[in-house]
Amino acid sequence: MPTELITLQQAADAAHLKLQQLDNHHERDLQRRAWRQAAETVQAAVTRYARTKRLNRHEVETRLRRLVRHTPSQGGPS
Repeated sequence: MPTELITLQQAADAAHLKLQQLDNHHERDLQRRAWRQAAETVQAAVTRYARTKRLNRHEVETRLRRLVRHTPSQGGPS
């Protein structure tokens, strides 16, 4: 999986996590926009990659999310 896709998915996931932690309505609205932009960016990159490699976009997205969300962080407990 390309590093670019991993980085973009990590950014989208981080933006979503930050959104979930906010209580202030205005801050949530701003963060929701940031999360949506990050999600749109990763989706576009996944689509481009899948087209270029002639792969199923949904399968690429699923593999990417599993890789990012289920890989233990470096240096921490597994």
